[in-house]
Amino acid sequence: MSTDRLSDRLAGHQPLVLGLFRIVVGLLFASEGAATLFGVLGRKASPTGDWPFWYAGVIELVCGVLVLLGVATRGAAFLSSGAMAFAYFTEHQQDGLFPLQNGGLAPALFCWGFLLLVFFGPGSLSLPGLLRRGDPSSAPTPGQAR
Repeated sequence: MSTDRLSDRLAGHQPLVLGLFRIVVGLLFASEGAATLFGVLGRKASPTGDWPFWYAGVIELVCGVLVLLGVATRGAAFLSSGAMAFAYFTEHQQDGLFPLQNGGLAPALFCWGFLLLVFFGPGSLSLPGLLRRGDPSSAPTPGQAR
């Protein structure tokens, strides 16, 4: 199989894979927020109003759910990316230059993953897209491309 054919076959699946990426990243981010706010998943809850951890937990939970659902994805991903950059540089960077040295691998990956979603959008399987698909008024008229 030539690389052009493989590339064409893979390109057809980009919206679905991007949607799955968004769902997984949103779920993981929301679970970080839930752990921080409610003390679940083996983590102790951060006291209400405790700067910056409690506020980060709110951003993680709310934006994680929005990204997971594909609702306001670009805005939620932008805020999440910035929050993770802030976390990396304020909490981790002082302990070493590289994420493996300073324990900041998760914030670095979240930051860049969310930045990807800012530019590429939600992909397929977003809640608004699924609702639009089921809405008969959104169907194209004859001769109109979808």
